[in-house]
Amino acid sequence: MLKVENVKVMNFENAIRGARNPMNSWDKMDSTLDEQGNFVMGENDLKLARKLCLAGPTHRKFIRQIFVTMDITAPLYWWKEFDTYKVGVTANSTSTMHKIHSKPIEVCDFSYDKLQPESLAVFDDFVEYLEKKRLKYLETKDKSDWYQIIQLLPSSYNQMRTCTMDYENLINMYELRKNHKLEEWHVLCGEIEKLPYFMEMFGLDKAKEKQIDSNTK
Repeated sequence: MLKVENVKVMNFENAIRGARNPMNSWDKMDSTLDEQGNFVMGENDLKLARKLCLAGPTHRKFIRQIFVTMDITAPLYWWKEFDTYKVGVTANSTSTMHKIHSKPIEVCDFSYDKLQPESLAVFDDFVEYLEKKRLKYLETKDKSDWYQIIQLLPSSYNQMRTCTMDYENLINMYELRKNHKLEEWHVLCGEIEKLPYFMEMFGLDKAKEKQIDSNTK
C-alpha cells in the first residue's frame, strides 16, 4: 500500500528563466500564470525544456530547481528502498520511537493487502499481541515492554513522511523503478506522471500514448 497526498510543485517560473540564461534568450519566454496563480508553460518554453531534458543530465540542470513536496504513506519495507535516493531528498517522518504507543495498534496500520487468508489470520493474532504489549507499557511504563513493540514491529508497518524533492530526483526514480516488482513503486510512478509537464518535458507523453494504443488493440 502506498498513498500520496498534499502534492505541491514550486519554482517552475524561475527554473525556466534560468534555463534560458546560457543563451540570453529570456525574450522568448512565453509562460504565464493563470487566474489562480498556477504556472502555465508556453509553447516556446516547453520546446526548450523538452530539448534540454532529452539531452541528458548535463543539459537539464534547470529541473533541479523545480521542487516538489508530497506526503507519502508507505510500509517500512518500501521506505528502505526509497532511502537509496537520499541525495537531494529531504524527508520528515512520523516517529515510531516516540509515538508507537500513543494509539491502538491495529491491522489497518500495516500494509496487508497481499496476505493470503492463512497469513492474515496469523497476522491478526500478532497485531493483537502487539496491542497487549502497548497497553501493558502504558500501565507499567516499563521500557522492556516498549522494546517488545519496537523489535517485533513488522516492516509492513505504514509510516508517513513529508518529502521534498526535485524533478531530477523524480525522473531517476521513475526510470529506475517504473517496472519494479513492488506495486508501491507503480503507484508512486503513477503520481509522478501527474506532475505538471513532467511527461511532456521528458518525451514520456508520446511513449505513454503508444503503450495505451498497443494495450487497446
